Amino acid sequence: MFRRSWKSKMTVSERKRGLVFFLLYLLVFPRLNAWAQRVLMGDGETPVAEANVVYYVFLFALALFVFWSFLRKDFVDLLDWLPENLFSIAVGFLVAGGLYVLLEPMPFLVSDPIAGQYAEQFRAAPIPTLALILLLIPVVEETLFRGLVYGTLRAYSRPLAGVVSAGFYALSIVWRYALEYGELRYLLLALLYLPVSAALTWCYERGGSVWGCVLLHGGLNGLTLFMTL
Repeated sequence: MFRRSWKSKMTVSERKRGLVFFLLYLLVFPRLNAWAQRVLMGDGETPVAEANVVYYVFLFALALFVFWSFLRKDFVDLLDWLPENLFSIAVGFLVAGGLYVLLEPMPFLVSDPIAGQYAEQFRAAPIPTLALILLLIPVVEETLFRGLVYGTLRAYSRPLAGVVSAGFYALSIVWRYALEYGELRYLLLALLYLPVSAALTWCYERGGSVWGCVLLHGGLNGLTLFMTL
């Protein structure tokens, strides 16, 4: 049940295009999304769930365009190595989900806003919220953080790839709250998401398919929503 070798299927051209996409995803697209919502909605109240779905549908389509060959080949690997991927998903869900349940009630100086936002959006728009957290966000983020970041660094050093992919992703989840609220203490919440990020990275290393990480990511998002509701 163990893979004898590990090799990313992402081509050099996909990595180059992906790096541009990744930088835009981190630095430009969030600002454009906020600006577009202000322009389109004016003084009206923005329907958060629907707006997020539109934003991530755009990112999802762009990810398919940039990484189509990689995602197609990785999906074939998911099926070819299905027992390994299912095992990785199950273990990752039990370990990361269990640690999240244990760590979530602990005091982190600030409360975690993400779970509350999921619940609020679900009550306002259930179907769009489920599409967002179970499919759209996992595909975009796992393609970038596992497929691109981990896959690129894995060719040089597996420990380095694991530390950078898991640590950077955990910080990326919470850094916008630190900027939005002007409180660096929100960065401490990265400790809450580090087990989740590490499990996703391990799932990719062991299963060898980013689609396994997508399924695990969606399951963990669903657990977070279920706990809050």
